[in-house]
Amino acid sequence: MKITFLGTNGWFDTSTGNTICTLIETREFYLILDAGLGIQHLDKYVKDDKPVYLFLSHLHFDHIYGLHILPMFKFLKKLEIYTQPGTKEVLEKIISHPFMMPIEEMKYSVEIKEYSEENNLRPFQFKTGRLLHIDACFGFRFIIEDKTIVHCLDTGLDEKAVAISKNADILITECSMPSGKSVGKWGHLNPQDAGNLALQAQVKKAYLTHFSCTHFLNDQDRIAARDTARKIFPEIYNAADGLTVEI
Repeated sequence: MKITFLGTNGWFDTSTGNTICTLIETREFYLILDAGLGIQHLDKYVKDDKPVYLFLSHLHFDHIYGLHILPMFKFLKKLEIYTQPGTKEVLEKIISHPFMMPIEEMKYSVEIKEYSEENNLRPFQFKTGRLLHIDACFGFRFIIEDKTIVHCLDTGLDEKAVAISKNADILITECSMPSGKSVGKWGHLNPQDAGNLALQAQVKKAYLTHFSCTHFLNDQDRIAARDTARKIFPEIYNAADGLTVEI
């Protein structure tokens, strides 16, 4: 199994990377987590006819505006998009005129479904959990090939984030805020928060992504954030666009 970080920025693209998108390749399927502009690199990694699933944590634009690239993916045969409860109709309106090419005009099958709090979907199991964010946002907990992978972005540090991350083999979380800074109800993590989330959840390894494009202007800024987080939780690493991690 491989995890490839296709985009690691929050808000907008900069020289450090594209907006948020993560790809998990397994023996049986491909799993895409969020659809920022990093999704444009999908064709470099999807090389066979395995099923492709896209999970959206929420509908803030930096997590979905890569959807307008979907018509370019003519190598796909089918894409299943999973969105949070109550947003299927909204997403169908977004993936349509006058915003972008409608689903029915694409060259492959696209199906939109809603996930719920407790899910079992072949060929993998997953759970979702509401996170601390200004608008409804969900974390994902996947059990794949006997490994637990958690995707927990756009969240503050609270008991819900800890619960969904508990004992994960891999925690993919965020570092949106600079050291010691907070944004209250908007619910984003700084390096200390990210380290404490990994520590409290007792995960094996954590990766930081969704770096703020205004607070982390270069790789050195990201490294400094990682080093701060490591003082709390040593097994924490920085994601970077194009980084592939084998599990």
